[in-house]
Amino acid sequence: MNTICIVDDDEVYQITSRKMIERVYTAKNILVFSNGAEAFHFLSEMASNEDVLPDVIFLDVNMPYMDAWQFLDAFGILKPKLIKQITIYVISSSVSHSDIARAKNIEVVKDYYIKPITMDQYSQMLMSI
Repeated sequence: MNTICIVDDDEVYQITSRKMIERVYTAKNILVFSNGAEAFHFLSEMASNEDVLPDVIFLDVNMPYMDAWQFLDAFGILKPKLIKQITIYVISSSVSHSDIARAKNIEVVKDYYIKPITMDQYSQMLMSI
């Protein structure tokens, strides 16, 4: 796995997640986006560039401009145009059963995790891909 992507509007979470991921896994690149719109635009622009597309996306639910649900809807349309398969984990502070069920019913979502995430959880997610 070369590239890992974090999509979350919380800057503190971005920094701590990046540091935890760097401790449990050596990736060539860690991309960070503050909302789904930024991440989706990047994926759209790089759809045919396998070297820069992420292997995995850690996606927050509640974000400005484009939340996880909007991102996942758009991603579903973009997915056939992507040159590589991307694994998506939804990571949120929401403990809502409806959010969890909704995420798990979306084909492109591998799993749903509730914040805070531990290094062990990141390690398990990354090693399962």
